[in-house]
Amino acid sequence: MKLSYKLLVALCSSLALTSCMEVLDKTDLSSTSGTLIFKDSTLTQLNLDYIYDQNLPAPIGSLGPEPTGISGLSDESYADSKLLQGSLLINEVADFGTKLDATNNYGKLRVINMFLSDVNGGTLPQFTKNKLRAQAQFFRAWRYFDLVRLYGGVPLVLSPQAAVGVEAKQLDFLPRNSTAECFAQIVSDLDSAIASVPGRWSAATDWGRITKGTAAALKGRVLLYAASPQFNPTDDQTKWQTSYTANKQAYDLLTTNGYGLHASFDQLWFQEVNNPEAVFITGYNTATGDQTKKNNGYDNSTRPSYAGTGGGSNQPSWEMVKAFPMLDGKKAGESTKYTYSDQLFYKNRDPRFDKTIAYNGATWPLNGNTAYKLWTYFVGGKTVESKATNTGFYARKAINPTAAAGDVQYSGTDWIEIRFAEVMLNLAESAVGINQLDEAYTQLKAIRKRAGIEAGTDGLYGLKANMSRAELFSAILYERQIEFAFEGKRFWDLRRWKLIEKTLNGTRRTGVTINLKTTGVPADFATNRDNVSLDQAYTDYFTIAFKQLDTKYDIAWKPEYYFFAIPQTAIDNNPKLIQNNTWGGAFDPLK
Repeated sequence: MKLSYKLLVALCSSLALTSCMEVLDKTDLSSTSGTLIFKDSTLTQLNLDYIYDQNLPAPIGSLGPEPTGISGLSDESYADSKLLQGSLLINEVADFGTKLDATNNYGKLRVINMFLSDVNGGTLPQFTKNKLRAQAQFFRAWRYFDLVRLYGGVPLVLSPQAAVGVEAKQLDFLPRNSTAECFAQIVSDLDSAIASVPGRWSAATDWGRITKGTAAALKGRVLLYAASPQFNPTDDQTKWQTSYTANKQAYDLLTTNGYGLHASFDQLWFQEVNNPEAVFITGYNTATGDQTKKNNGYDNSTRPSYAGTGGGSNQPSWEMVKAFPMLDGKKAGESTKYTYSDQLFYKNRDPRFDKTIAYNGATWPLNGNTAYKLWTYFVGGKTVESKATNTGFYARKAINPTAAAGDVQYSGTDWIEIRFAEVMLNLAESAVGINQLDEAYTQLKAIRKRAGIEAGTDGLYGLKANMSRAELFSAILYERQIEFAFEGKRFWDLRRWKLIEKTLNGTRRTGVTINLKTTGVPADFATNRDNVSLDQAYTDYFTIAFKQLDTKYDIAWKPEYYFFAIPQTAIDNNPKLIQNNTWGGAFDPLK
């Protein structure tokens, strides 16, 4: 994707609008209303591109009330967090946007609402207005979805609010809308987007803009949340039907417009324009010091520090490593064809394992070296790495193998927030919700076939035959854990299914330390290790020790965290805001 901030700055420059950025950076853009900007399609597009730049999601990201990276809030990785300690207090929940701040949710919503109003007041053709407004409506839906999945119902602000006092505080004296009203508004905005944006954009420079399929896929995700136990504890079938209808619409719109699974599970991250799996993306650019270009940051922060200039975050836990199935699709220890052992944990695994997890002795092309092998073992209590991985592993998904170490900080790999694979699994889960179990099998088998899992004599790719509704729900969540590892999905899946206590509470996540034996190891092992059979190395030369990563506490997630508290600062500013009933208030986030 080559638009947004890059396009905005480039056009400002080409049009010699020296104050363009200053105008667009204002929270209150009302001073531009009715002027040349919204009578000119290019200048209006600049404003829209600013909205893209403000609202496109960052790779993985962090949680609203907790700065910890999302992967560290589940069994996927490790991070110390008050959420997992069970010690989060109301006053420690981040402000959700009652002050004048362009970076919080309501600050961004204000910019979107002003754009929608100003475009309406402009003189562009109605068809053009509709297409521009539809993209902004998509991002309004995106922002409200972010709020609703955190808190439940929030105040719906659908037009620019007048300034109050010295600063604009657009939430003054507005009560919370019900959760149902918020979901309805999100769906309404997304339906408008579906109606007015193209199924595909014709120009390569428009790659990454919102399409009908993007809006439909987000609508499907939103309504899947609404049908999940977090919002649907009574298993209301009408919510599952609504979710199914939306996800089937997304699937059909996308396939009609040429979307589908990419041929390669790992290489899908490195094809940009016309990538069939990229439904909703954040585009980045490779650059060195050019302020008009934005780098994704994920690659540099995730790979080993010595393979870039940062590095080492998003490290897989042993629980994540062991979760991957075997080559026949059966879970470790359940396969009758492939024997699993902790000592040889890497053998005969689902092919996604080697494309997601980097482990001691793995061949991992990095920095243009296609034969590079990663070594993380310890000798005499000291790591052979310049800086040891805390868990014993690294995440290798979406890490560019060809970038030179000095260039990794400038990585321009696009981030795919919604892949076609997610649309398939959202459809599968919704189908299970309405007892269309065969359709769920169809989607699961397609995902596993692309992964490279063996079909088996029954053609089920390791899936159990004739699963019940409950078993299929579990199978889909398991598939999502593997397919979307380190894509920021696992925490949200556990939360919307209210499974965090069952999965994590009372446990401590685990890492491994791989030690080189003190006897029986060839003297030239350090210099010849790349040529040693990995099976021999693990069998004869290495020992594996396990360690607890959560050293301070057993995980103790609390039920009230399924809907976070409205920040006390927000309530202090607006007495009409009512706290959630799980935090001492009277607001029911389930209504």
